[in-house]
Amino acid sequence: MFARTALAMLLALGASAHAQNQPAPVYDRDTPVEMIAADAAAAAVLNKDLPGLLGNARYPLFKGMSLKQLQAASGGDLSEEDVDRTVADLQALPTH
Repeated sequence: MFARTALAMLLALGASAHAQNQPAPVYDRDTPVEMIAADAAAAAVLNKDLPGLLGNARYPLFKGMSLKQLQAASGGDLSEEDVDRTVADLQALPTH
């Protein structure tokens, strides 16, 4: 019984250490929106810098697009400055 408990604890610690050793994702203009949205801290940046983006009814249609593609397809609604600010804020997120 003790051996199984000890083994389970070691496996849990190993998985935790492995997760901590994973580098934080680097977001740029070419990162798909859905990949950014999957990270809670990065999603908070999207919500701050591009309010309404993640709650948009058409999100399922554009979630696979990058910020660069989304900006180009926005017809001017999403400026290059908006994307630059968002990318800078994403890249400023602390690493794990």
